[in-house]
Amino acid sequence: MKAMSILKRPEFTSVLGAVLIFTLFMIVAPSFRSLDAFSTVLYASSTMGIISLAVGLLMIGDEFDLSSGVAVTTAALAATMLNYNFWLNSWVGVFLSLLVALAIGAFNGMMVMRTGIPSFLITLAAFLMLQGINLAVTKLVTGQVATPSIADMEGFESAKAVFASSINIFGVEVKTIVFWWLLFVALASVLLFKTRFGNWIFAVGGDAEAARATGVPVRRVKVILFMFVGFAAWFVGMHNLFAFDSIQAGQGVGNEFLYIIAAVIGGCALTGGRGTAIGTAIGALIFGMTNQGIVYAGWNPDWFKFFLGAMLLFAVLTNNSVSKFTSGGRS
Repeated sequence: MKAMSILKRPEFTSVLGAVLIFTLFMIVAPSFRSLDAFSTVLYASSTMGIISLAVGLLMIGDEFDLSSGVAVTTAALAATMLNYNFWLNSWVGVFLSLLVALAIGAFNGMMVMRTGIPSFLITLAAFLMLQGINLAVTKLVTGQVATPSIADMEGFESAKAVFASSINIFGVEVKTIVFWWLLFVALASVLLFKTRFGNWIFAVGGDAEAARATGVPVRRVKVILFMFVGFAAWFVGMHNLFAFDSIQAGQGVGNEFLYIIAAVIGGCALTGGRGTAIGTAIGALIFGMTNQGIVYAGWNPDWFKFFLGAMLLFAVLTNNSVSKFTSGGRS
């Protein structure tokens, strides 16, 4: 019974994949074995993992968001251009950009719920609009596709300490965003399994009409989940801004698929109603290990997407097989 319970866990496949990837690079890449390398892996995983976490929660609620990648850039651009052009304290730009990011999430959610159009199409439209806004407004305001540095603005150093600093642990520099990621995973786990709202997420993802019939506020739940994605995009956008001082208007395109892939590898079902916060973290960790492990092994970086695709296929096939096995072979 205990073995069957483990097999039923959504993150079961991702744990297997993480062990395989870790073992592979420990064997083929000697430099992968250092603490510094592990810190780099965690950093790559955290920037992916924060948004994958929010995307995973949304997928449990049976929706998708294809605008998350460019929304990161939109949030960062909003903060930096407001700060630079109006000579604001960096924290003012940070909070104003949070409102922008939450508004994007709310817009996506309300459009999906009011129109009944699949979230894939609504957020694809949002992706295209945001991509156009990012490039057009940046060129209009700055005359180029990159924003000026705001490193000399008041409040920059304190904001950088929150979003993009490092902590030395036993001689190893660990980015603070790694700890933020772990905190968000812990909070999301409590939300999913210890609160009424978490029950509502699983309910609307499993059967929205049945959930509505039992009094679950389906529209409110889904709009809030889209706003979670907006918040995650804002947080990573702030990290990018304060880590690099300026933002390229065209960056972020294509990352939305990586977030979804990490969530699926972590056990989130494409059909909703199934997944865990820890699973999305493991999916992001697989991304980080693969991304950095290929570099440490000295392989051609083109192999990265092959490995990611192979892991996605492995996760989908294994989840499908486990689902059939645990349900007594019923299709």
